[in-house]
Amino acid sequence: MAKQECPPHIVIVPTPGMGHLIPLVQLATRTLDSFPSFTVTFLVPTMAPPSKAQVATLAALPSDRADSSFLPPVSTEDLPPDAKIETRIALTLARSLPVLRFRLADLARDPTRRLSALVVDLFGTDAFDLCAEFGMKPYIFFPSTAMCLSLFLHLPDLDAKVSCEFKDMDEPVRLPGCVPLHGGDLLDPVQDRKNDAYKWVLHHAKRYRLAEGILVNTFMELEEGALKALQRPDPGKPSVYPVGPMVRSGSGEGGGDGSECLRWLDEQPRGSVMFVSFGSGGTLTYDQLIELAHGLEMSKQRFLWVVRTPHDTSNATYFKSSQAERDPLEFLPKGFLERTKERGLLIPSWAPQIKVLSHESTGGFLSHCGWNSVLESVVHGVPFIAWPLYAEQRMNAVMLTEDLKVTLRPKAGPNGLINRTEIAVAIKGLMEGEEGKRIRNRMKDLKDAAGRAVSEHGSSTKALSEVALKWKSQ
Repeated sequence: MAKQECPPHIVIVPTPGMGHLIPLVQLATRTLDSFPSFTVTFLVPTMAPPSKAQVATLAALPSDRADSSFLPPVSTEDLPPDAKIETRIALTLARSLPVLRFRLADLARDPTRRLSALVVDLFGTDAFDLCAEFGMKPYIFFPSTAMCLSLFLHLPDLDAKVSCEFKDMDEPVRLPGCVPLHGGDLLDPVQDRKNDAYKWVLHHAKRYRLAEGILVNTFMELEEGALKALQRPDPGKPSVYPVGPMVRSGSGEGGGDGSECLRWLDEQPRGSVMFVSFGSGGTLTYDQLIELAHGLEMSKQRFLWVVRTPHDTSNATYFKSSQAERDPLEFLPKGFLERTKERGLLIPSWAPQIKVLSHESTGGFLSHCGWNSVLESVVHGVPFIAWPLYAEQRMNAVMLTEDLKVTLRPKAGPNGLINRTEIAVAIKGLMEGEEGKRIRNRMKDLKDAAGRAVSEHGSSTKALSEVALKWKSQ
């Protein structure tokens, strides 16, 4: 078979972080399910040996048509200790380019493969420099919201027009089709324009127009205004394809079987349990951990809490598969475990989130608003409380609370701490209050809409097919 007659081979390069890897694996799986002739290779840049969670996530790929390998870890020891996540992520990709080129050359020599497209995530555009060399078309998979993508596309203009820090702007940021945003609610790495993290975000944002297309992990019914604005014709702007929700199934979670918490959920009344989890990277300070514990106790509601060792940094476990630190239960208020043992279960570090959210006893979700968790909550119709910690999570919380009106959001005090009374009121309000009922009904509508979007003739299925047909013809 001539090389040009070979079926297309897609190379996917995720930057570090489970929140990037999980939806990209779902993208690959869904593409392979719909287009049996396609094959896929994941090449994963790293700054440390791969975690069990990364290995388990990639193991869920269909082994007959997808393969994966971790690139050798790059050193970031020259960075200052306080270097932000975004700087570390972007540099990991940039410093992996020589070995990435070597791996692509290996793939290109295989007579049975026709390298068609290179798919990177939001901080991976430096890899576009390799596309022409191997005859590949560059694409971005954006693992967050259409609103956040709109900010990335508008950031170069915003950077040129605004001289102060965005949080000091008098006027809100108005992105087309989106609820207005206070500058302080924009994603973390743009809050300090002198920091390298901002420079890296701006660097990649300027390169987004090099992409042939941008696939975004959302769906039309969820972000109709933002998506319609992004899809308006604009010379030089890539086509935008809403292909979500891309969420994992319970079988691809990794980390353990979670049998203890699932057995406990089996014994609870239907819709009675508040699931409390801050994602794969989120951590609370000691003071906030104490307030959350008291708030859960005061709410008198049943709860399943994935509790982690407190830390001064809100994303302390971002690159770790588990906390190799002191037992987090040691930090809880005295007597808390005894007082709540009849209606609460605490799981250190990790729980099988999909299985918990899909369980009939789960009635609410206190979440950090990471986009994967939001979509998983939507897919399973679980109403939630917004508690953003880092990255773009404040933007997500604003959209979900003020635009979609599908969450409650407890207010932080002047010191940044959310107090126990505020927490208890929000939990009880979601689980028992009238507003909680309205949110529950709205989430049911969104669950149905998400199912339609990824059905055989749904909007997201059609968008993915449109992209795949382009890959096939390239």
